[in-house]
Amino acid sequence: MEKQAFKGVPIQNNAEVQALFGQSDAFLKMIEEDFDVRVVLKSDSIAVFGENQKQIDKVVAVLESLLHRIRKGEAIQATDVNYEIRASESEEPSIINHSPAESIPVFSKRGVIRPKTAGQKRYVEAIKHNDLVFGIGPAGTGKTYLAMAMAVSALKNGQVSRIILTRPAVEAGERLGFLPGDIAAKVDPYLRPLYDALYDMMPPDALDKYIERNIIEVAPIAFMRGRTLNNSFVVLDEAQNATIEQMKMFLTRLGFDSKAVITGDITQTDLPTHKVSGLADAQSVLNGIKGIEFIYFSKVDVVRHELVQRIIEAYEQSTPPDVKQVLANAENTEG
Repeated sequence: MEKQAFKGVPIQNNAEVQALFGQSDAFLKMIEEDFDVRVVLKSDSIAVFGENQKQIDKVVAVLESLLHRIRKGEAIQATDVNYEIRASESEEPSIINHSPAESIPVFSKRGVIRPKTAGQKRYVEAIKHNDLVFGIGPAGTGKTYLAMAMAVSALKNGQVSRIILTRPAVEAGERLGFLPGDIAAKVDPYLRPLYDALYDMMPPDALDKYIERNIIEVAPIAFMRGRTLNNSFVVLDEAQNATIEQMKMFLTRLGFDSKAVITGDITQTDLPTHKVSGLADAQSVLNGIKGIEFIYFSKVDVVRHELVQRIIEAYEQSTPPDVKQVLANAENTEG
């Protein structure tokens, strides 16, 4: 039998051990099963035993990263444990290897909002320091939610006087007139996810007043035509469904003292096959322009149920070669 190796991780008190291991040791079991190691609690440390030193080192890195979060006051959840495991396996630098992730001064129903992954940290920093940011990557990486949190924060801090949230209503098209109700009722299903996120971040009464006074506006991208958006924080969501013409129209709406964030996943466009996605086109047209930054998320940044990452991996295996080449070029450009 191969001799087991071990490595220790210092601990400060029992409270942080309880937070680290999770209820009924749920987080500990996740780590042990994923890496095939045994973790033992000692008087002043946590010892990691195993037959593979590389695996032991990875587990130690995961534990240290989670402890770092706990000591900053974060409440660790299963998604955090899953992220640290994925980051160690993919050699993606953990968020603690960057400068500490500051919280966004906006509270959701689940508490303070802060970047949970290294990719999210880069994204939030990019939004702070650029007037135009593209967030591109798979579902579940927090692209839209974090952009909206930054918008709400900017409004509350007086950095902008209004928020404008928009999406393409791709499937509406010629069928829009056949749907019941006025124009608001017709496009509401396409915009509902944006409203849901807003209600998660703001009291309903306050949000309704903002919407009534047009301080917060949620509208289809077609409503942006002919406008100049001054002193605004603008978020274009699901941008992979915008045509080249729509994307150009939207980008040229940006006015003085405004900021825009564009989010999307170029692998999930709903446009007709003969239409080129405005988001994919913008990558090549706008790359390298000062004041514009592209942030690319990967499956490592997924903060939803762990099944979401597995689903993304499965679809990546069946992605057409031309789309894979676009994604590879984008990652190389970012690097």
